[in-house]
Amino acid sequence: MIQESKEVDWTFLNENTREFTHIYHDYPARMIPQIPRNIIKLLEEKDGSILFDPYCGSGSSLVEGLMAGLNVIGTDINPLAKLISEAKTEYGIDPNALNNEIDRFVEFTMIPKGKPKLIVKENLEFWFKPNVIKSIGLILRYISKIKDPKIRKFFEVTASETIRESSNTRKSEFKLYRYNEGKLKTHNPDAFAIMKEKLFRNFKGYEAYHKKMTELKYKPSSKIYLANTVNQIPRNILREDSVDIVITSPPYGDSHTTVAYGQYSKLSSEWLGILRSNVDSVSMGGKKSEPIIFGCDELDESIREVDEINHKRSLEVYSFYSDLRNSINNVSSIIKKDGYACYVVANRKVAGVLLPTDKSIVCFFESNGFKHFETFTRGIPNKRMPSKNSPSNKVGKLDDTMTKEYIILMKKD
Repeated sequence: MIQESKEVDWTFLNENTREFTHIYHDYPARMIPQIPRNIIKLLEEKDGSILFDPYCGSGSSLVEGLMAGLNVIGTDINPLAKLISEAKTEYGIDPNALNNEIDRFVEFTMIPKGKPKLIVKENLEFWFKPNVIKSIGLILRYISKIKDPKIRKFFEVTASETIRESSNTRKSEFKLYRYNEGKLKTHNPDAFAIMKEKLFRNFKGYEAYHKKMTELKYKPSSKIYLANTVNQIPRNILREDSVDIVITSPPYGDSHTTVAYGQYSKLSSEWLGILRSNVDSVSMGGKKSEPIIFGCDELDESIREVDEINHKRSLEVYSFYSDLRNSINNVSSIIKKDGYACYVVANRKVAGVLLPTDKSIVCFFESNGFKHFETFTRGIPNKRMPSKNSPSNKVGKLDDTMTKEYIILMKKD
């Protein structure tokens, strides 16, 4: 297997990363499906094995697990991630029934009738133009009347991306930044047109996915939960020593300075009525913890270097790695003997200091009785992060951002 893995080009530069239901919805720092696809193939996981993703995001690993005949379980703290993953993993919709519902929606948009389903939000017109507010309200009113819950969820996920795309938010970033006044003058999105285009696109993805799943001899199951693995993994979700393989991509740092998943999800979650809490405040590193020695030499040294430059930032770094370690401790307990954990991460810089997240994950798993099996390195060919930024926040002082990912494979003794 190791020899075969050496022959894999982990960059996947020219491959289609939007096949099947992976086309449904954009998501921050999305793990490309080729990574879990190849890990499952290399490890030769059998039909009926259990794959767990503790930070499932938009469900890339879950979809790939299902198409390989694995039973999949995902957890995330973000309600929008749960919704997207549930929709993407669903393969029990009759394509004809789905196509008929899309046709009915298209007919509805010709002469839309009814009272828009609006939300109470003080600054709603700050983020949406009046005509967009009405259109989204009518779209959601239509969706609320769809009887089939599986088809309704398909429409909700499509509406989520429509909401974001038709908002006044700058689409090049994941944080909530409003267009400037100049851009707003020419920004006149047609929410109905956006929704229809995405429904047609997503239907094609579902058709291919449904066909793939109907060809399987073993019909795998999928379950996604709202849960924070930093605190615990509820035993009603997963028992100890029950998982064959974990494939996941955890946050690369705290949401304040890396990816703000909560901000990205906020507008859609408010419209869809699934906003439950401030996602970013409960994400890794969201709450400050007291400084500790991790016992991972490179990590402890890097944090010491950050502390000498910026004490406040070092406390934020402590908090993130403390949460990451707690989560890995919990994840480790539910993996079977001889089971695997695959974590995909990148190493970021804080105050100009490179943080060894890849080696830290190895260290955390080793303290839980795992052995380091292999680490594959891949270049990141496409990302929204600029190739250089200013980590010190000093004008003119630039540094490289994350350009490589590390695919870390650990095996439980």
